[in-house]
Amino acid sequence: MFKKLLAGLCSGILAAVLPACDSVNLKELKPGVSTAVEVRDRMGPPTMEWKEADGSLVWEYPRTPEGVVNYMIVIGPDSVLREVRQVLTEENFARIVPGMSREEVRRRLGKPAHELHFPLRKEHVWDWKTKSEPTLDTFFNVHFDEDGRVVKTSSNFVSKG
Repeated sequence: MFKKLLAGLCSGILAAVLPACDSVNLKELKPGVSTAVEVRDRMGPPTMEWKEADGSLVWEYPRTPEGVVNYMIVIGPDSVLREVRQVLTEENFARIVPGMSREEVRRRLGKPAHELHFPLRKEHVWDWKTKSEPTLDTFFNVHFDEDGRVVKTSSNFVSKG
């Protein structure tokens, strides 16, 4: 019982502190001015890195499962910050279409909060928390077939308490 209470308390503190840290850190990072080293010093190491055709890098900074944001930070070939994007948006959700690969979805939305497998349905589902209210969490879900291709998307609500 105590461990469960302590885990819940730590989770709540982490959910409150991470966005506050991000807002401070992101305010201090300036596109066109801040360097890759400054981004890493402020945000820590990315969970994933992709190299683009133009030589720029995209660094992934997920804030799930407790948070409702995931950041993609673009570092130019000159090692200068180009852009910071919060990718858990309705516009990005609308761009997830049947046939996309897991890699394409990950690059668009960042690391999911949860990855579930339903063997009887031959389906994998990734989800991202998109809204957290005092009594309800909202999730965006992407359903993949056994080949790792998007079949559909959905949303669900989870009651807290």
